[in-house]
Amino acid sequence: MKIHKEGYSIILVTMALAVFITTVCAWLLPLLAAWIVAGAAALFVLFVTSFFRSPSRIRIEDPETVFAPADGTVVVVEEVTENEYFNDRRLLVSVFMSLSNVHINWFPVGGRIEYFRHHQGRFLVAWHPKSSEENERTTTVVDMGGCKVLFRQIAGLIARRIVSYARVGEVAGQNTQCGFIKFGSRVDVYLPLGTEVLVKLGDKVTGSQTPIARLK
Repeated sequence: MKIHKEGYSIILVTMALAVFITTVCAWLLPLLAAWIVAGAAALFVLFVTSFFRSPSRIRIEDPETVFAPADGTVVVVEEVTENEYFNDRRLLVSVFMSLSNVHINWFPVGGRIEYFRHHQGRFLVAWHPKSSEENERTTTVVDMGGCKVLFRQIAGLIARRIVSYARVGEVAGQNTQCGFIKFGSRVDVYLPLGTEVLVKLGDKVTGSQTPIARLK
């Protein structure tokens, strides 16, 4: 299993802590109890390691298609007002990532990065309606050459760090990695009105692989 670079330090700290706890318990607890603790510590290390797994995926490019920016479940498909950048009505498609999902994020479209901002904020549960405006989050706008798409990484109740590789002025390749959200959360994609949405509430999507909309 390939491990994402964002997980190296966390996995090493987790392993060191597990070894320390297991060693202490081996000295202080009866043999059976010490083995139980050691087993639980090993399982926790495996869980943390699996969270940072980095699967190999075929890179797809289609300028007329918007792809899922993350693995997870579609939890919002609706018309909303986007107040940070466009200040107009947009179609919102939101993908929620559970703890069991891969937490890499991908650029849903390709083009020049026109806008990026990181916002400090709260840590409401990611499916809360106000999380996209009040939680810690990043906002990225990609100019595809006339058509612009905004997507937002949003921290959740457990997620405490968002990593973004977006840099204003650089050209983003469609379905290349744009960042990582550590331990749960969601990604919102704001699309122009008239865009054909290809998913519905409850659909399971795979980041960089599942088409979620077709631009017109």
